[in-house]
Amino acid sequence: MKYLLALMLFCSCGLTYAAALPHAEPVPGGVAVVPLQTTDGKAAPHAFFKHRRVMVIKGNPQWTAIVGIPLDTKPGTHTLQITTGNSTRITQSFIIHDKKYAVQRITIKDKRKVEPNPQDLKRIRRESRVMKAAFAAWHRRDDIALQFDLPAQGPLSSPFGLRRIFNGQPRNPHSGLDIAATAGSPIHAPAAGRVVAVGNYFFNGNTALIDHGQGLVTMYCHMRKIVVKKGQQLARGDVIGYVGHTGRATGPHLHWSVSLNNARVDPMLFLSPESLAKVEQK
Repeated sequence: MKYLLALMLFCSCGLTYAAALPHAEPVPGGVAVVPLQTTDGKAAPHAFFKHRRVMVIKGNPQWTAIVGIPLDTKPGTHTLQITTGNSTRITQSFIIHDKKYAVQRITIKDKRKVEPNPQDLKRIRRESRVMKAAFAAWHRRDDIALQFDLPAQGPLSSPFGLRRIFNGQPRNPHSGLDIAATAGSPIHAPAAGRVVAVGNYFFNGNTALIDHGQGLVTMYCHMRKIVVKKGQQLARGDVIGYVGHTGRATGPHLHWSVSLNNARVDPMLFLSPESLAKVEQK
């Protein structure tokens, strides 16, 4: 509750510039908002973190990098590599703080979803290549919405970053936010974007990925039905599909991931004040 109140206070502040940004939380799995120290204010600079290009937006008055921080990033001082509009190369430091995530233990009845067989592994590797390419999508867009609507209505069940243990075996941390929406209820695009991948995947079930611009990509998993196609342009609020429990899921819910510069980050950081006010805790 304190976390939600802090986010709401931040997003409801009087600064129009700040209110347009995601909540800054420079931790593993979080977002760093870094005003760039460049004197060339006309052309957009290019900024890179861990060799991945990051979002840069025009602030008031300077350019600002919006940096997604991978969950496996070590706390401490890190640097952005910046090329200014006049081709000057500079580096800029920022601090990443530590954050501890809780542990979640889950029992899966379908043991293949925990220990895939050789054929399953071939499929998983093939699907992984498709999703990695979608998460790496990049196109320049200046009118990016950095505050999202909730894509589905329901209480939040599993938060981002949980260190997951399936049937007693440690697995990758939870890279999204689970919304325990009613089976068959609609899933809406939280902001405008273009569909870059759809498919039925071994772990994620029926899945769609949307590119919102400048390395901001969202993913929607375990759907009963997908109603969009690859390449389709979506407006905020368009229906993507319907809630189900396909793939590795213990019940109907939406797994929603937000990726920034190919780093999975906490979707809560992108929710608008109106969406935060509607958040239910399970």
